Amino acid sequence: MDTDQLLSLINNDGAAVLLSVTAIAVALLTLLYVARDRRRQDFMDDQLKQRTETLWRDMDELRINQFNDTVTSLPGHGSRESDSDQFATEKAAYEAIWPLVWQLHDHLGMFLRAVESGEPAGDLRLEARNAALEARRALNQNRPFCHGDVDELVTKVIDTDIKAHLAACQYMDLMKESATSNTAHDRNVQREKFHLLYDGEARETINHLVAAIRERTLRKG
Repeated sequence: MDTDQLLSLINNDGAAVLLSVTAIAVALLTLLYVARDRRRQDFMDDQLKQRTETLWRDMDELRINQFNDTVTSLPGHGSRESDSDQFATEKAAYEAIWPLVWQLHDHLGMFLRAVESGEPAGDLRLEARNAALEARRALNQNRPFCHGDVDELVTKVIDTDIKAHLAACQYMDLMKESATSNTAHDRNVQREKFHLLYDGEARETINHLVAAIRERTLRKG
């Protein structure tokens, strides 16, 4: 189609052409508007998505921090209180046991010296026996609150002192018998026995007991 024919067609049907051009222009503008609106909507969606993700991260961090605070602070505080209560209970147990253990050892020493020197020792014998019973009773009452090492040492001191007491009683009984060579030997054996038990094993165990109690109380206190 040449230029003259095109101009003739436009002149003859100008309204239709103008309408078509207008429709095309409107369609183009619409497409441009829709595209721009989509880009704007996509941008807003991205912003909203980012903010949402940030919010969730903040909430997760808050929950984690709260959980960590609960784990590290509250139980830690309770643990410190529990340790303090445990220390106080253990210390009270030693304060109840130690005076009776030393009383037993002291009374037993007086009894043994009286026996060896030949002095009347009936009352001292009874006092040493009662002291052993009191020390054993105090240990049994407070054993659940004692450290295992302290419990073992206290038990050993009491048992050793009781053995020394029995050896001294056997020595007294032998002193009442006739002075034969056999009884003299037996007396020497029993005397040597209560010396070794009292001055050796019991004294050494008491030193270990003192060190153990000091370590359990002064170190924590």
